[in-house]
Amino acid sequence: MTYLHTALARSAQPPGPDIPAGHQVTPWPGKPHPVPPNLDRLLRLSLGGNRLRPAASAGALHPVNAHLLLGPDNRLPPGRYAYDPVRHRLLARGTVSADAPPGAVAVLTVTARRTVSHYGHRAWPLLLLDTGHAAAALALAGAPQWCPDADITLLAAAAGLPPGWRGAEPEHPLAAVRLTPGPADVLDRWAAYAPGAPPLATSLTPPPVLREMWHVLSSLPGTTTWRPAAAPALPDTTLSSRRSARPPFPGVPARTLLEQVLATARRAAPVPWHLLTARHPGAAARPAAPAAPADLAARAAGQSLLQHVGALLVAHGCPDDAPSAQVRQDHVLAGHAVGLAQAVAAHLGLASRPIGSWQHGPCGPPHIIHALALGVRTQHTEGTDRP
Repeated sequence: MTYLHTALARSAQPPGPDIPAGHQVTPWPGKPHPVPPNLDRLLRLSLGGNRLRPAASAGALHPVNAHLLLGPDNRLPPGRYAYDPVRHRLLARGTVSADAPPGAVAVLTVTARRTVSHYGHRAWPLLLLDTGHAAAALALAGAPQWCPDADITLLAAAAGLPPGWRGAEPEHPLAAVRLTPGPADVLDRWAAYAPGAPPLATSLTPPPVLREMWHVLSSLPGTTTWRPAAAPALPDTTLSSRRSARPPFPGVPARTLLEQVLATARRAAPVPWHLLTARHPGAAARPAAPAAPADLAARAAGQSLLQHVGALLVAHGCPDDAPSAQVRQDHVLAGHAVGLAQAVAAHLGLASRPIGSWQHGPCGPPHIIHALALGVRTQHTEGTDRP
């Protein structure tokens, strides 16, 4: 089943017409609380904001949600809370007993409708990449550990997601992030508490492509392995000001700078990486010459912006028929790696933009997972945004 959806997402078949994206933030009915001081900076510099947020997202649709599991040492009654990134508030989803595990953990879920609304069948890998970007943003803000491959049944139980959504838009868990240190069995201990109530119901009808996405997301295998976040230490000014730049930024960065960005990505994700640089204007491509970013524009959902960037960092190597667990892990890790690499690029003064939707084609490496366009501005361009 995953093979069919990965192959379809990478095919030339265009997505269908847009559908309503639904709520920007899941309408949980809980009482809002201020973010505790020990988590304020971390959430503000990672997930907080309206359409422009520190974590990159395909189409600025932000399908990733964060459910915080707060122990008795976080200034709020121990319990489960949904983070509202627009208001920078926590919505109480149910308190638990005082013997809850200490510390704070975020379970990252996705609301598939938001991404499917524009990308249709191509949303499947984008949901995974966006989860990795959200985890990277939390890591850059100080989260010490994360789990990109946790068992989804365990994640759902730990987050207290309802077993039945009663007409509400469902969320599907994909990863967990430790926001503060805590016990090794933290997810198992939270899973022992009863689930909470569902969010408010929606009047939107799910089209077949969305129902298929729900089915895939609810059947992913996983093993729960915590790993260090391994994020570079960067100043808050970088974290609060990084943006995904609008091309053109055709200048090729110095090799030493590109190597720093590449090294960051390689440390974060053990997948093959390829670094492509733009050809000098007017230079003809030799038959044996490596591909340039512009050559891959047709494979990147026809994004002609690749004709106006200096370099392209590409993660690849996950074939269509890879096991479901590999597809999940490779894409989540690649999103995490590109999130970290983009922050390093911003710190180095480079313009950058993640490129998430990839199809098969003759140029460049096979089975592209994710990419980061890089460059140096050679002329003033008004306006930047996050993707």
